Amino acid sequence: MNRSPKVSGPAWYAVQTLSNQEAKAKAYLDKFIKVEEMGDCVYDVLMPTEVVSEIKNGKKSQRTRRFYPGYIFVHMRLYDDDGKLNQKAWYFVKDAQGVINFVGGENPVPLKTEEMDRILRQVKEAEGKEKPKIEFELGEEVKIVDGPFVDLTGKIDEMSPEQGKLKVSVSIFGRFTPVELEYWQVQKRED
Repeated sequence: MNRSPKVSGPAWYAVQTLSNQEAKAKAYLDKFIKVEEMGDCVYDVLMPTEVVSEIKNGKKSQRTRRFYPGYIFVHMRLYDDDGKLNQKAWYFVKDAQGVINFVGGENPVPLKTEEMDRILRQVKEAEGKEKPKIEFELGEEVKIVDGPFVDLTGKIDEMSPEQGKLKVSVSIFGRFTPVELEYWQVQKRED
């Protein structure tokens, strides 16, 4: 192995996983941190996700979408105070079910503080929120697929992505009326 970077103390590392095995790798690591007494050097495993909603055949469905497909992030102490790789911690993560390797191979470099801060901020902002699968634009024509105005079309006047709401102008009885709807209640108009 080449010389390791000078890292002291805990840091976040990106770990590459097999396709669609991120959750399995995270669950494995979470479970075995206690079993194999790795709590003194592996502190947290993160798989950043968001909830995405869409309408299919008139039914609203939700699913969890990963921000970084093929990767998980592990907060751990991978190097000792002398900069030597902690073999036990290294193999614990590297040999976990679903894991390919650390980003950086045999010389993993921790993520920069600002990179990890951005990822953690992204996770915090997505908590408890539902994001539409489809993004809309101001002025776009949409079809309403749920609620009292179902099957009407209208134009988007305002968008509040943080609340997941839209204001749509709909023609009701010959007059345009603004209606507040949730993202999942509309779909792009198909001409």
